[in-house]
Amino acid sequence: MINLGGMMKHISVIGSCNMDLVVEVDRRPMPGETVLGNKMVLSPGGKGANQAVAAARLGAKVYMIGCVGNDAYGQMLKKAMEDSNVNTDYVYVLDNVHTGTAHITVSNGENTIIVIKGANSEVSQKHIEEAWETISTSDIVLLQHEISKETIDYVIKRCYEENIPVLLNPAPYMDVPEEWIKKVKYITPNEHEAALMFKGYTRNEILTSNNGKVIMTAGKEGVFYGENNSIINISGFDVKAVDTTGAGDTFNGAFAVARSEGKNMKESIRFANAAAALSVTKFGAQSGMPYRKDVEELLKCKK
Repeated sequence: MINLGGMMKHISVIGSCNMDLVVEVDRRPMPGETVLGNKMVLSPGGKGANQAVAAARLGAKVYMIGCVGNDAYGQMLKKAMEDSNVNTDYVYVLDNVHTGTAHITVSNGENTIIVIKGANSEVSQKHIEEAWETISTSDIVLLQHEISKETIDYVIKRCYEENIPVLLNPAPYMDVPEEWIKKVKYITPNEHEAALMFKGYTRNEILTSNNGKVIMTAGKEGVFYGENNSIINISGFDVKAVDTTGAGDTFNGAFAVARSEGKNMKESIRFANAAAALSVTKFGAQSGMPYRKDVEELLKCKK
């Protein structure tokens, strides 16, 4: 059960560690066309590492479980997480495989992303077992889709058996087994992912049939979830977006922190919306993630 009364134990994030190669352009090239970019930035990323950093910056004790290559990118990623107070004892450095990369093009505040998994494909049941003592005492475990489906499946089943809450962020999208949906505590698709996951169902049908489980993000419309067979909409915050990379990861990390601290659903989603809004006002995924005081200040201003 999630700790709804006392102090938080810790959050475990099982997932990807990528180096983001971010290029900013005025417009994306058409097929066969070359355009000049404005700047290129190397930025620590990966959905798993991003969510870990987001949660740690907001005050949680966070353990990251993942893999990097024995290369410069891997060293940079571990240091970046450690600089944000993420415990990297279970970030395994592997020989003969490169660190995962994400190739991101940013234009007018919106991004397109190509991910090369690299060492992320090597996160295995063996690594989960080695970290199990830490995972098993987590208030909540965060998962995404940038490691192997077999490993995700193993974590979900094992956590379900031992009553450990799991938040699954189903991105980048792949088919989600019905068993996963039943066994996780929360699943956080955007509208597109939800439509693929629950084919033939409307937004309201998806949410009311999964009361409190499906937390659906809908861009400027905010976030929707079901409660007592009603649809609850929590509005977002109006900010000037510079780079949306990492906004969803910030939301997931912040939501996990808030729930672990005992905030109710509305409070947790509003807290997560505020963190995500602040994250898009700066360039880069982890570099734009806010600290606790910034989120609390925004929430006070927008009561």
